[in-house]
Amino acid sequence: MRMTRTQPVETIDWHTGGEPFRIVVDGPAEVTGAGPTVAERRVLATRSEDVQWVRALLCREPRGHAGMYGGFLVPPDDAGAHLGVLFWHNDGFSTACGHGTIALGSWAVASGRVPAPADGLTDVVIDVPSGRVTARVRTRNGLVQDATFTNVPAYVHAHGVEVRTSRGKVTVDIAFGGAMYAVLPAASVGLRVRPQDVTGLTAVGREIRDGLNAARAAEHPLDARLSGIYGTIFTEESGPAGTRADGSRLVRQRNITVFADGQVDRSPCGSGTSARIAVLAGTGQLRPEDELRHESVVGSVFRARITERTAVHGIPAVVTAVTGTAHAVGTCRFVVDPRDALLPGFVLR
Repeated sequence: MRMTRTQPVETIDWHTGGEPFRIVVDGPAEVTGAGPTVAERRVLATRSEDVQWVRALLCREPRGHAGMYGGFLVPPDDAGAHLGVLFWHNDGFSTACGHGTIALGSWAVASGRVPAPADGLTDVVIDVPSGRVTARVRTRNGLVQDATFTNVPAYVHAHGVEVRTSRGKVTVDIAFGGAMYAVLPAASVGLRVRPQDVTGLTAVGREIRDGLNAARAAEHPLDARLSGIYGTIFTEESGPAGTRADGSRLVRQRNITVFADGQVDRSPCGSGTSARIAVLAGTGQLRPEDELRHESVVGSVFRARITERTAVHGIPAVVTAVTGTAHAVGTCRFVVDPRDALLPGFVLR
């Protein structure tokens, strides 16, 4: 059935490390019908005024906020996956989302959509616009404990790219983790990864994204749909690296990811963590036996590691596994009054 602009929309709300994920099981018919791949459905969604309207309704105030994130469930590409999803945010539809994958896997097991043992591990396979990913969900006594997101291969697209900002010229690395990210130390723009610096980091993060995209610095080698800087990752050390009994290292870092139209990730950013690992692996700072303890601006933590070294289009790449926790927030039934002059909503920062 075609979703109309006055039809109620039901959502299931979760969060992963503080970052919201609003699940729409019964999404707009324009993107849930049979046929296209998930990547093709994302293109259809970006071109559909009705689908964009529903996205805006759920993202914007008074039903959402500037930091809202979610996804429409769609059919997977084939029977090899349990789910397909179109990720959305305040500026459109993204190609990848690690925190959303962790939330979806956790919800799929907790809700019984994907059967799981009371104690053990269950793989929830999900088709996303950038490819096929997996959330390995760990249960104990019938409850979800955490989920490990195995991403598409991540790689460094470019090292040492200069871009001008209002805080001076900075140098970034560009890495792909399902989407393209610019990665740089927060100190290089005179800021820290902390709540009181979020406004400044948001502003310069948008400048970096816009400057790099204007220079076409992040063109995907094979798929134009994956081109362009999606987010800017500001990093800093959160503690000294430690050596464990088996000789592996525990690397401690903190980050804030500014993505889309100045949206700030409350979690450590799943696909951004994959991109960060690609940069660290390329410089030898993270080996397959090591672990990255990646902290967000609100203090939530992802634990991440390299599971495989590979190559993408002849470029050295790594497959990453990112572990985090997701929790249910509530269920909503949003209604639309056609007399409401503020539809589909507004955004204030």
